[in-house]
Amino acid sequence: APHNSARAFGKKYPAKAEGARMRCCLRSIWRIMTMAIEIGLQGHSETLVEQEDTAKSVGSGDLLVYATPCMAALMEGAACESIAPYLAEGETSVGVSLQLFHTAATPVGMEVRAESVVTAVDGKKITFTVTAYDEAGEIGHAQHERVIVKAERFLEKTYDKL
Repeated sequence: APHNSARAFGKKYPAKAEGARMRCCLRSIWRIMTMAIEIGLQGHSETLVEQEDTAKSVGSGDLLVYATPCMAALMEGAACESIAPYLAEGETSVGVSLQLFHTAATPVGMEVRAESVVTAVDGKKITFTVTAYDEAGEIGHAQHERVIVKAERFLEKTYDKL
């Protein structure tokens, strides 16, 4: 009986039935795309610490050492870049949570890198652990969450605030 009523619905309201089929198809495509983002997927980003990356320059402190906000951006960049190849056209990811521990200072002139690992995938929400290093060793670690969004829709909603 359910099969017959669905067929009758499609005959009576063909546009609505086609829309339902399209939504179902898009959900299937979404599942296929997100299945590619798997636990264990890794990413990285790196930079040379320069004067403008210091706590004194960005306003997060008084010292000429690598700023925590810059390390946060480096960590988010590693996570963002790791999943970017798996997103559908028109999609991007946005950071929604970052629990960060900056455990060692880094001087100007030293290379820093962040390494991310996907630890959970829950629909459009991706969770990472991220560790940052300078040439002497670990300088911080974090748990980070990103959500996959439609870039155009996200920007429209954001700029509708103006």
